[in-house]
Amino acid sequence: MKTDLLADRHIGIQEEDLPVMLEKIGVKSLDELINKTIPSKIRLKEPLPLAAPMTEREFAEHITELASQNKIYTSYIGMGWYDSITPAVIQRNVFENPVWYTSYTPYQTEVSQGRLEALMNFQTVISDLTAMPLANCSLLDESTAAAEAATMMHGLRTRDQQKSGANVLFVNEEIFPQNLAVIQTRALPQGMKIQVGNYKELVFTPEIFACILQYPNASGSVEDYREFVEKAHAAHCKVAVDADIMSLALLVPPGEWGADIVFGSTQRLGIPLFYGGPSAAYFATRDEYKRNMPGRIIGWSKDKYGKLAYRMALQTREQHIKREKATSNICTAQALLATMAGFYAVYHGQEGIKNIAKRIHSITTWLNKALTRLGYVQHNELFFDTLRFSLPDHVSAQKLRTIALSKEVNLRYYDNGDVGFSIDETTDLKDVNLLLSIFSIAAEETVQEVTDIPEASSLNRELRRRTSFLTHEVFNKYHTETEMMRYIKRLERKDISLAHSMISLGSCTMKLNAASEMLPLSNLGWMAIHPLAPEDQTKGYQTLLNNLSEQLKVITGFAGITLQPNSGAAGEYTGLRIIRAYLESIGQGHRNKILIPASAHGTNPASAIQCGYTTVTCACDDKGNVDVEDLRAKAEANKDDLAALMITYPSTHGIFEPEIAEICKIIHKCGAQVYMDGANMNAQVGLTNPGTIGADVCHLNLHKTFASPHGGGGPGVGPVCVAEHLVPFLPGHQVWGNSANQVSSAPYGSAGILPITYGYICMMGAEGLTNATKTAILSANYLAACFKDTYGIVYTGATGFVGHEMILDCRYLHDETGISENDIAKRLMDYGYHAPTLSFPVHGTLMIEPTESESLWELDNFVTVMQTIWQEIQEVKNGSADKEDNVLVNAPHPEYEVVTNEWNHSYSREKAAYPIESVRDNKFWINVARVDNTLGDRKLLPTRYGKFE
Repeated sequence: MKTDLLADRHIGIQEEDLPVMLEKIGVKSLDELINKTIPSKIRLKEPLPLAAPMTEREFAEHITELASQNKIYTSYIGMGWYDSITPAVIQRNVFENPVWYTSYTPYQTEVSQGRLEALMNFQTVISDLTAMPLANCSLLDESTAAAEAATMMHGLRTRDQQKSGANVLFVNEEIFPQNLAVIQTRALPQGMKIQVGNYKELVFTPEIFACILQYPNASGSVEDYREFVEKAHAAHCKVAVDADIMSLALLVPPGEWGADIVFGSTQRLGIPLFYGGPSAAYFATRDEYKRNMPGRIIGWSKDKYGKLAYRMALQTREQHIKREKATSNICTAQALLATMAGFYAVYHGQEGIKNIAKRIHSITTWLNKALTRLGYVQHNELFFDTLRFSLPDHVSAQKLRTIALSKEVNLRYYDNGDVGFSIDETTDLKDVNLLLSIFSIAAEETVQEVTDIPEASSLNRELRRRTSFLTHEVFNKYHTETEMMRYIKRLERKDISLAHSMISLGSCTMKLNAASEMLPLSNLGWMAIHPLAPEDQTKGYQTLLNNLSEQLKVITGFAGITLQPNSGAAGEYTGLRIIRAYLESIGQGHRNKILIPASAHGTNPASAIQCGYTTVTCACDDKGNVDVEDLRAKAEANKDDLAALMITYPSTHGIFEPEIAEICKIIHKCGAQVYMDGANMNAQVGLTNPGTIGADVCHLNLHKTFASPHGGGGPGVGPVCVAEHLVPFLPGHQVWGNSANQVSSAPYGSAGILPITYGYICMMGAEGLTNATKTAILSANYLAACFKDTYGIVYTGATGFVGHEMILDCRYLHDETGISENDIAKRLMDYGYHAPTLSFPVHGTLMIEPTESESLWELDNFVTVMQTIWQEIQEVKNGSADKEDNVLVNAPHPEYEVVTNEWNHSYSREKAAYPIESVRDNKFWINVARVDNTLGDRKLLPTRYGKFE
């Protein structure tokens, strides 16, 4: 075995494994399999023109050198990003721990109790600090949360407002510009009008349905909005507030003065700057709006024996599941970063966070007085951490900037010549003295070095927080590193991740996230850069972004790219927004229909609706292909209004449709665009690509195809690649002077995790990437061959093969025995496996995607497990196992049940807990029995304080 290239370590199947796998599949060579799987007319004729692969050592040196090109200045720019201190115990045991970063979204409750508790901690932090009863477990970023608030309030209009067409959203002018830009991108296609102005001067009219405020505002002023909120509610307007989460430790929270929605960023709860992302946005609202709120909610429930358990509550209200009835397309969020922010609050507790906030505010208060004495005029009467100054006549902003840069400090410079700064958790006495010297040198004054900052406050009594927060014991028990480390480990042991076994979730591509790709993220050169830092301080990032962009354009066969979208669903929305802008530019803005196959992921129609389109569904045939004649007929019938086709390739049914090129031609003939969903790009790389197939735009899931981890439900990255004619319509950003189609807070979205994908491509090279694709297809077909005579495969391609995933048929098993696909999923947990994808895209089935990273041993063990479960089902069928009391309907079997003195089942403990030898060698003990899926929905308890009566 070669060991010098990542491909040799990343790809699980070895050369000596091929004969047995190919024989099982029924082909003579891997190339024969690929030729029979992918239509020849869309195959690439040449290898991808990428640079030769680096070894892991070479990449480590390269990425370290790039990081060194970023200049780590002390940034007081603020504007939504603040330097923070990530506690080492959290960085080491969560951020750098594969159990946390390789786990999946916690749909499978019983093997996700650890991260569900961690996310419940996060929700509790948000509810406590905002004084709102309900929070979700994160959104993509602050600007996305702002846009989601706008959309939600639009959906909550009264019947009279809807009837009268009230469509004006008032946004106070003192809001961060990136948030306003994304609100405008998202709101306009939905028929909203944005009115920007001074909240003090607003006259409410019937057209206004909601207002968005910022607290403290964009210049740092703490405003008393109570009277305004009363007027808004009297006018039947909802109010959303963008609140600085750290400030709420000291300020009266918006929930106490009438806000309907509170949102913002938790980046300053111990999350690095990462050049703008990723970090977890938060979103909180009133309990009565729980079915309208975007994102996921963690709630309490009980298992079958009454033990308290966590689960993702109200799953059917997740907006993307509602398809075209959705009010949001959110799927991936920022689970890993939310987990870290929640642990930050656990580690510090109420007093710790309050002390951090007091220190920030005290330093700001002291500097306000000190700089005022130097002749600077400060504009904010009340403030938390941000000051804005007019300069003395003899001081220019340029002079101040020159002095600051000479001392490696970034300040905030306003268009009118004002200068400001935002103090953060990392600011200490040395920093205070440096700031003081910068302003004193500019003012040509002499100052004494300060040796102590006394606790002080600029806040009046009416705006000071009086209510306590984080009173639950979890925020008061783990303040030493030993206890914190053990708490994190205790939760970690409750979850299945890739560190334990294969996660075969179809359409999710749970592949290896190699350590050599992940290690660079802990380099301060990537962690400590503010997204609005001057370009000459970010040369390492710029080189990485340019290199990665070129690589992804080569792989997709496209001319342009944006890295801004910070999830796959955000990428979908962005791609459609680009198409919309293009059509408007050529006088075709009236085109308002999107054609979508019935098999599409729910985010496709949800994204289309968010972008202001209506959807037309085309059928699939009995082999799982798009029904080309139905598509042709519907395209023709809607040709004057058709904007685009959204199609996944290979399809969500797991097959390469032979007529894909013809499908693209049909759509283009109607004057519409082809949007290719890149969710299944792991079966394309190096063998075909969207550009060759004939698509116009494609989003990629870096957290699927390109080795970025799922993080328990985020972070994700959803770059969008486009053909030449769409390049002018790629998203802008206000820092570039053009915010058209802006979709995220930061110019480059979640730039901080892009080194992962960059490393994957650099170290795999063209040959490695292509072999990974071939191996993914090989492993899927091997499993399909193993299961076809027991479970059966729902769909195979025209030549009888699957793509990189397959759908197992469990419907007949339920009809014959009463055993459901859900019972199989739960029984898999007893064997130490996470379930495949349940009942998607076909109800009553399991969709399996093994990826290229799994070894033949792991594949064979999974086959043994699944076939053993099939035999257990046969026992129910033939009557040797009780239909009401068997290992399947009672699964999973938690440790506490297996070791109890009483055992009342008709089968043995051994059959329940140790059904095969490999389980004995590597038992994953489950913490809870099957969890009640309705109790926690009937009574939603979304914080740690919740109790069932």
